[in-house]
Amino acid sequence: MIEFRGTTICAVKKNGKTAIAGDGQVTMGQNVIFKNDAKKVRRIFNDQVVIGFAGSVADAFSLSERFEEMLNKYSGNLMRSAVELAQLWRSDKVMRKLEAMMIVADKEKMLIISGTGEVIEPQDNICAIGSGGNYALAAAKALCFNTDFEANEIAKKALKIASEICIFTNDNIIVEEV
Repeated sequence: MIEFRGTTICAVKKNGKTAIAGDGQVTMGQNVIFKNDAKKVRRIFNDQVVIGFAGSVADAFSLSERFEEMLNKYSGNLMRSAVELAQLWRSDKVMRKLEAMMIVADKEKMLIISGTGEVIEPQDNICAIGSGGNYALAAAKALCFNTDFEANEIAKKALKIASEICIFTNDNIIVEEV
């Protein structure tokens, strides 16, 4: 079975703004770039929430749709929606098999929702997921703590750095800020 994978997402919260950046590469299997301009970061819930996803593309879309349903159900409460999604993810037989992760943010909070149904508030207001996530995370921390760049600049530069190291990450970067 050939799997399509989305790759690297990086989020930074600084000076009251949260930026989520994602690259555009979708990889088929381990050695074919299937698409280089996918949009893995988007706005939902009347543009009040930004999400970025990594992992299996179909699974990520399924999770983002479920998450938006939760936001509608819980009047935009990010934490409550994330926890409810995580509970559903753990208990539903079909959802348990989904292989994806998401970073979600509104104007107040930023959360990682993991493939095991965990909800994690990142340390230092910086996080990254996907195959190039560790590279992007290290770059974002260095940029955040040692420059005066704004959140959107840090997230974009961190992904650019990850794209130069990780073969599953490209430099076709989309950034959304809330």
